[in-house]
Amino acid sequence: MRVKINNNLRSLIILAAVAAGVLLGEIEFVQLNAAHLIEPFLMIMLFGVFLQIDLTGLKKSFKNTRFASLTVLINFIWTPLFAWFLASSFLKGEPDLQIGFLMLMVTPCTDWYLLFTDMAKGNVSLGAVQLPLNLILQLILLPVYLLVFAGSVADIEIQPLLKSILIVLLIPFVLSNILRYVWLRKYGEKSFEDKILIHTDNMQFIFLTLAIISMFASQGQLLLQNPELLLIMLIPVILFFAVNFIGVQLIGRALKMPYEDTAALNLTTLARNSPLALAIAVSAFPEQPLISLVLVIGPLIELPILTIIAHVLLRIRPRYKTFSKKTAPDKIN
Repeated sequence: MRVKINNNLRSLIILAAVAAGVLLGEIEFVQLNAAHLIEPFLMIMLFGVFLQIDLTGLKKSFKNTRFASLTVLINFIWTPLFAWFLASSFLKGEPDLQIGFLMLMVTPCTDWYLLFTDMAKGNVSLGAVQLPLNLILQLILLPVYLLVFAGSVADIEIQPLLKSILIVLLIPFVLSNILRYVWLRKYGEKSFEDKILIHTDNMQFIFLTLAIISMFASQGQLLLQNPELLLIMLIPVILFFAVNFIGVQLIGRALKMPYEDTAALNLTTLARNSPLALAIAVSAFPEQPLISLVLVIGPLIELPILTIIAHVLLRIRPRYKTFSKKTAPDKIN
C-alpha cells in the first residue's frame, strides 16, 4: 500500500533534513564526501519529476486560451520582473542571495501546486494541462533570466551555466522520456500509472531530502554562520506570495472567472519549482553555496504559505457564487 507524504509535513521533514545534514557534517569522512552525492540525488529526483509530464499533451495547454495566456504572462513576464525588483530592494549588496532568490522565483512549479489546487477545490485539470508548458518555458528561459537579471549583480559565465543545465536536466529528461515511451508501447498507460507514476511523488521528495542532507553535511557550517538568512529571505518571499495572490484575485474578478479557475491560476502562478532550481544551482555554482542555501530555505517558507493560501481560498469561495457560473473541471480534456 502506498503511503503519501503529507504536504503539511514536508516543511518539517526538510527542516529535519537540514539538521541531520549539519550533525552528519561533524563526521570528517561524511563532510569530505557528501558533496559528491548532491548532484546524483537531484538528478534522480528530476527523473521522477519528468516521468510525470507527458509532453505529447503540450497542445492541450493552449485549449483554454485565456488561462494559458494569463499563466504565461504572470509566470514568465511579470514574475521575473517582480522578483528582480524584490531582490534589488531587499537583498541589495548580497549577490549570492539575489541569484538564489531569482532562481527560486522564476521557476514555476511542475508538481505540488496541483495538490494545493485540489486542497482549495480549484480546477485541477485546468492547472494540470499547464505542466508541459511551464516545464518547457522555464528550461528555455532560466539561462536567459540568469544572464539578464542575475548578470546585473554578478559575473555569470554562459558556457559553464549552459553545460550544467544540459547535464543536470538533459540526462534525466531524456531517460524519463525513453522509459515512458518504451513502457507505454509495451504495457500501456494503465500499467504505467499503476506501476510507475504511483511511486514518483514520494520518490522525488525522498531524493530531494537526501540531497538536502548531503548538502548540509558538506556545507553545514555555512548555515551556522548565517542563522539570520531565514529572516532575511522572509520579507521578499512573503511579499512575492502576497502581491501575486492579490493580483490574481483582482484579475479573476475583473474577468469574471469562476472560483475554480481563479484558484487554479492562483496556485499555478504562486508555487515555485525549488528542486529544479536547486539542481541547477548545485551544478552551476559549486563555489557559491549560499545560492543553494537560499533554494533550500525556499520550501521552508513556501509550503506553509501555500497551505494558508489554500485555506484562504476556501474561505472566500462562497463570494464567487454571486457573479460567476460553474465551470466543469474537465472542460479542457
